Amino acid sequence: MAESGVRVVIAEDSVLLREGLTRLLTDRGHEVVAGVGDGEALLRTVDELAAGGALPDVVVADVRMPPTHTDEGVRAAVRLRRDHPGVGVLVLSQYVEEQYATELLAASSRGIGYLLKDRVAEVREFVDAVVRVAGGGTALDPEVVAQLLGRSRKQDVLAALTPREREVLGLMAEGRTNAAVARQLVVSHGAVEKHVSNIFLKLGLAPSDGDHRRVLAVLTYLKS
Repeated sequence: MAESGVRVVIAEDSVLLREGLTRLLTDRGHEVVAGVGDGEALLRTVDELAAGGALPDVVVADVRMPPTHTDEGVRAAVRLRRDHPGVGVLVLSQYVEEQYATELLAASSRGIGYLLKDRVAEVREFVDAVVRVAGGGTALDPEVVAQLLGRSRKQDVLAALTPREREVLGLMAEGRTNAAVARQLVVSHGAVEKHVSNIFLKLGLAPSDGDHRRVLAVLTYLKS
């Protein structure tokens, strides 16, 4: 990833939104290397960039794109993760679509994001999410997290977690750092570290790279 900014490909069939996203990112020092309007064009464009040794750092893609406006964006994102695992993928959706979010998260444990389109209006948070995903992190919309963590059939997985640990897990799933979690919950950094350690222990995650385990904590829950 470039020091001064990230290289982005945008896949969005609405020309107005695509141009708006381009402006948001370029105004903040990032480079939009391509903009396309459907899933096939996205895959073709990334393949061409790869052939030229110029892979983007991240792709921002709509969940629904032509020709059927159903799941083209998600299918393209999952394929990108398979063919170009070094490229981060951030998908945008009009509504929380749990099946698509779960499918995307199951495809990889790093460099993944799922945001509602309304979140784009919060410019700083959106751009931060793009950069975080480009760097191999995660960015999940709070509403997506709330639905995924609230599924009744998942209660057995979370039964061992305290209410506070569930809160911390939800904020972790959004991609927040320990410091950000501490600020959100108005607790000490040490308290957050203790909660995170307990979550890893209760979910049976062995010691490994910290950021990777943060994502695995969510994936363990989703796949159970």
